[in-house]
Order: sequence, then C-alpha cells, then structure tokens
Amino acid sequence: MNTFVTGGAGYVGSHCVRALLARGHQVTVFDNLSAGHRLAVPAEAEFAHGDLADRDAVEAVLSRRRFDAVLHFAAFLNVGESVQQPLKYYRNNVLNTLQLLEVMEQTGVRRMVFSSTCAVYGNPARVPITEDLPREPINPYGNTKLAVERMLEDCAAAWGLGAVALRYFNAAGAASDGSIGEDHVPELHLIPIVLQVALGQRDCVQIFGDDYPTPDGTCVRDYIHVEDLAAAHVLALERLTPGLFAAFNVGTGRGHSVQEVIAEARRITGHPIPARHAPRRSGDPPQLYADSDKLRRATGWRPEQDSLTQIVASAWRWHSAHPRGFAEP
Repeated sequence: MNTFVTGGAGYVGSHCVRALLARGHQVTVFDNLSAGHRLAVPAEAEFAHGDLADRDAVEAVLSRRRFDAVLHFAAFLNVGESVQQPLKYYRNNVLNTLQLLEVMEQTGVRRMVFSSTCAVYGNPARVPITEDLPREPINPYGNTKLAVERMLEDCAAAWGLGAVALRYFNAAGAASDGSIGEDHVPELHLIPIVLQVALGQRDCVQIFGDDYPTPDGTCVRDYIHVEDLAAAHVLALERLTPGLFAAFNVGTGRGHSVQEVIAEARRITGHPIPARHAPRRSGDPPQLYADSDKLRRATGWRPEQDSLTQIVASAWRWHSAHPRGFAEP
C-alpha cells in the first residue's frame, strides 16, 4: 500500500515506518519535527516537512498521488501539560485530526490506523483492561484521544472510512539493531529516565508513591516493546475493513512495577541508579495492564519481545550508544 504517515519522525511513528517498509509498503512521512527527528526517518521513505494545522500543505501531499491509507501518530502527549493547557491539546489533537479527515474524504483515502491510548479508560474498574470497559478519561489528553475515536466511528458510518484505533499501553524499548530509539525533550517516560541516571545525566530517579495496593507499593504498568507495537499497526492496516471502526488494546498482558523496572535497569547497566521516593502524582492508577486477546484474534498479532529484560536491554543499547539521542554526531 501507499501510506501517508503523520508524525512518522517520532518515537513510535519512526519504528512503524521501518515496519511498513520491511513489509513492502510505500511510505511518505509528514512531520513538523516539533518532537520528531529527521534522522529517525529511513532514506527509503519520502519525507514531507509540514504541519497538520496547514490544510494546504496536507492537501498538497495527499493530492500528489493516490494514497491507500493514513497512519496517524501526530499528537501532543504530555498528560500534565494537557491539564495546564487543554485548548492546546484540543486544537492539535482534535481539530487537526478533523481537518486531516476532511482532506482524506476529499481525496478518497478510506483507511486510517490511529495512535490511541489506554488513557481513554481513565481509572479502570478492573485489570486486565478489556475493550468493553467504560471509556472515562480523567485528563484532557485522554479526552482528545477519545474524541478522535468517536470521529473515526462516525466517519466509518457516514462515508465508508475503515479505521482502527490502537490503544497503547506503555511503549518502550528501541530498534533491535540499535539504530533508532526514544528521544524526547523533556523526557517523561520511566525507562529512559532510569537509563539517563545510569548515564550520569540525572542524579536519581523519582518514585512517585510507594504505598499503592501493589506487591511492592509502586505503580504497575504494561510495557510493550515499540517494535511489537509497530507490528500491530502493520497487521491492523492490512486487515482493516472499509466502513467499519474497531479499537484494540496493545499490551503484553503483564504488569511490572516501578521498582521492578529500576531493578532490571540496575542489573543490565551495572549502575546503582539511586532512587528517591516522592509523593503520589494525582490521577496515577495503581495498576494498568492490557487484555489484548481481541487484537490477537483479529490479526494473529502476538508480542515477540515481551520480557522486561528484552525491553530494557534494547533501550540501553540505544541510549548508551546515543547518550544525546539524535543530536549525537
């Protein structure tokens, strides 16, 4: 297929671009590089520098040739910032997606795979989380992702869009060959933060809350290797049905605590990685992990790198070789 990938220079997007190319798909990456990195885009992919807020730019690329599908990763992701600046998130995550869908309808593109999130569930009543649980986000970031899911469902009914929303749990790790990985400024995710301590870029890692009702008192999360996540996108793209909307969880089905992640990073890096306890953060559920059986049944997907050791080791290969991320010469 000829695919248009928004945010394809970002962390998850760039790994998906590589997976698409490996399956023989043509790829055009559309990214404003506000959070992505030009060096993360393979040479085999066409790159268009542009912003989804610029309708003319989106139309120009989507009208240039016949595209079969859009994979949509471009979004703001900082939950805390979304609470402080909700309108920024609604404008970028919702209004820009609405405009993208308008141009897709206009140009006859009838397939989309959307980067959604487990944040649409809010504080779930039970774990593992299944897709039939209520969608009750507790922050503007989750609200914006749910708003897009609803748009996709309505567009599927109205003009035949075939759409899949993949609800990620905690994307982690790096490319198996060590060539690309996670590089955010500021960094908000636990595994790269822990590894930055091992590299001497931080004094310690903060543990927000140690009194949760979990085995060791720290939050438990489902870490999904970014290459397994990319594989899920490709399979979803190849199997989506025109005129239908479907949503799938993407996780391993197992949770690991903050303390477990730190302990594994200490073992792999050989660094003591000092930790400091801090108060709980508002809105952090004690446990979040996925039931991904629906995705497995629909696509045959299953994670290939589902151990915490594999995930942390791949991230360490990237961060230790590229301590300054894509800024490294």
